[in-house]
Amino acid sequence: MARVSLIEERDHPELEKLTAKIRGGRDGRMLNIYRMLLHSPALAEKWLEQVSAVRWQTDLDGKIRELVIIRIGLLNRVDYVIKAHVPAFAVREGLTVEQCDALADWVASALFSDQQRAALAYADAMTREVQVPDAVFATLREFFTEKQIVELTVLIGTYNMHTRVLQALEIDAEAPAQAAQ
Repeated sequence: MARVSLIEERDHPELEKLTAKIRGGRDGRMLNIYRMLLHSPALAEKWLEQVSAVRWQTDLDGKIRELVIIRIGLLNRVDYVIKAHVPAFAVREGLTVEQCDALADWVASALFSDQQRAALAYADAMTREVQVPDAVFATLREFFTEKQIVELTVLIGTYNMHTRVLQALEIDAEAPAQAAQ
């Protein structure tokens, strides 16, 4: 159960414009993370903009994006993110459920390309150690442009923030019918 209450839209008509914007950016859904963030409408709106930008307004391949997001969810032990992305978003972007399952031990798996492995190593370094070893960054440069590296870095940073907020406030995942796309 969440450590803070989740805002009920019907109890806050003053938030109607913002809740419509959130629903518009989330296929008509009001996710629990936004129901919590609505305690601070300005943060809820900026959160929506940030997450939308890193997910939908970059040059990153959808498979790379989803692999990194799911891996961060696994590293930070946040089921909310894993349940939201596997299988719905992951499969839509062309990943297999087998690849998603292999993310727990991706280093030992043969299911990932060299480019995907470079992105996963980068996500691991940024999430676990914060400091990225030169060798990890050098490998990343082999597969991504500088623009994509910036986008990947901000994606990883954003989802580390996302998972830490979800974990600290113990926000529960939506029921399957609500979370489904």
